[in-house]
Amino acid sequence: MQTDLSPALQNTPEGKEAQRLLANCVHCGFCTATCPTYQILGDELDGPRGRIYLIKQMAEGRTATVKTREHLDRCLTCRNCESTCPSGVQYGHLLDIGRKWAEEQAAPRPIKEQAVRWLLKEGLTRPNLFNPAMKIGRFFKPVLPKVLQKKIPDSPVYPDRKMDQQIQVKEEMLFLEGCVQPGMLPNINQATERVLAKLGIRLIAPPSVSCCGALRFHLNDHEKSYAQMQNNIDAWYPLIQSGQVKTLLINASGCGVAIKDYGYYFKDHPEYAEKAKVISEACLDISEVLEQKIVDLKERINLQEATSVIYHPPCTLQHGQQIRGKVELVLTAVGVKVNLCQDSHLCCGSAGTYSILQEKLSTQLREQKLENLLSASQEHQASTIISGNVGCITHLQNDAMPVKHWIEILDDLLV
Repeated sequence: MQTDLSPALQNTPEGKEAQRLLANCVHCGFCTATCPTYQILGDELDGPRGRIYLIKQMAEGRTATVKTREHLDRCLTCRNCESTCPSGVQYGHLLDIGRKWAEEQAAPRPIKEQAVRWLLKEGLTRPNLFNPAMKIGRFFKPVLPKVLQKKIPDSPVYPDRKMDQQIQVKEEMLFLEGCVQPGMLPNINQATERVLAKLGIRLIAPPSVSCCGALRFHLNDHEKSYAQMQNNIDAWYPLIQSGQVKTLLINASGCGVAIKDYGYYFKDHPEYAEKAKVISEACLDISEVLEQKIVDLKERINLQEATSVIYHPPCTLQHGQQIRGKVELVLTAVGVKVNLCQDSHLCCGSAGTYSILQEKLSTQLREQKLENLLSASQEHQASTIISGNVGCITHLQNDAMPVKHWIEILDDLLV
């Protein structure tokens, strides 16, 4: 697709990058078939092709309107379209540019909307604020409105499952604990540490690291997002450069897809370009790490009876990171029966802060996904729904069946 940049954008990095990304799109429309919002709304401008057209208009000098921003806001950034696109359009990166332009050009958001977005940026990215708030929320959960109760999942604690201090350490890996995961679903990180420890791997989590920067970035707070990313690079890079560690392990695919893009975000930065590239290359999803440890895992498994689960692959894993089949491979290798539901390629509607900012659409997608997950659970006599991202796991909590991180299944089985 040819794009004639407006004079104001011709010599800007964003303008040139948008022009490069737009050039790959041939407007074939394959992407619309796998776009969740297009399937629900049926509006061309609420599908990837239409949104690309809106971004092209901005690149060529047409000022964004509030409606332009609304169409871009309604995108889940699930990147299913990237998996479908025969031309390899990097839609996610293009959308980031388009959203930034729309935010700058369109009329200011209503005060209430600005306040909600500010609270999300400042509250969710600060564990020292979020974790105490989650504890208070759990205490008062029975008397809270239903809409808030759904955002506060129960988190089982296993005091009897302690780290084996006698284990021989064969390897060390960096580990991102995350912003909301320690307070919202702490057993995910605890299970991760226990499983890796039994494989002789010690996880190192520098205390200066908290948020990967994704949340602020997708809410157009790029300046503070880059500051968070630089902070993380500064904490991780010396340990990798020294040779102490080779891997940065991530157990939340939403964080993983962001960190694997650090090299892209800083590719033109004089100080951080090379460091960011090193971090992105060191970053591995936990499924990528455990795929290489299957033999060791099988030796430690205590599988007395077959366990059957239904797996919901997070969009940030299957579309963002283009990782498919690894979770299934690891669990199947240790004797767990893993099945997918019929729309496993589609988003559940969580998408970071989307479930709060676009509640109606998010709820529709959640109900559709849960119906298919529970139907598949009955068909395959599964006891648990599993996923690999804290947002999906929280969003899909329901009264009919538990939803867990798949690493918790391994933690239950390892001896």
